[in-house]
Amino acid sequence: RLATRLALVYAGPYKTRCYLAKYSPNGIVSPSAIIEHSKLQLSCDVYLGDRVTIYEAHNSGHVILSEGVRLYSDIVIETGEGGALTIGEGTHIQPRCNLSAYKGSIIIGKRVEIAPNCGFYPYNHAIEPNKPMQSQGLVSKGDIIIEDDAWLGFASIVLEGVQIGKGAVVGAGAVVTKDVPEE
Repeated sequence: RLATRLALVYAGPYKTRCYLAKYSPNGIVSPSAIIEHSKLQLSCDVYLGDRVTIYEAHNSGHVILSEGVRLYSDIVIETGEGGALTIGEGTHIQPRCNLSAYKGSIIIGKRVEIAPNCGFYPYNHAIEPNKPMQSQGLVSKGDIIIEDDAWLGFASIVLEGVQIGKGAVVGAGAVVTKDVPEE
């Protein structure tokens, strides 16, 4: 951590720091990142920016960040009961995205570009009559799968059971509830 802090002082702000990830076997993790996950696997050349949070809830699966993954500022990753996350090589996720893998997993391919403020939720709350929302369990229609070279626009939301095909483009502000075909 001390070596990381010293290197970052001279590296400049924000994305200018990414080049430092090449010099560490586990990439570069900002000192302000919060990592509370026992099953986190970082490959080489991974960059975790300022205030990235990776959190593990009860009965959680793994989080795998492949070579060249870039997670910029203020991203929140959570895995919980029945959920896991895998991000493929060279994928970039821009600031303020939320990846919350409960009941289903999130599988993101290689070289995927994800714009700021996107959300990924492979689960939903059950809706039982006469039962308060806080007492409702979680349900899922399946994993979220985003294939290689896809591009998701600003503030896209991807919901349970969706597959986004190779090279597909999802427009800004879209709420994706059905599969998107390969481009």
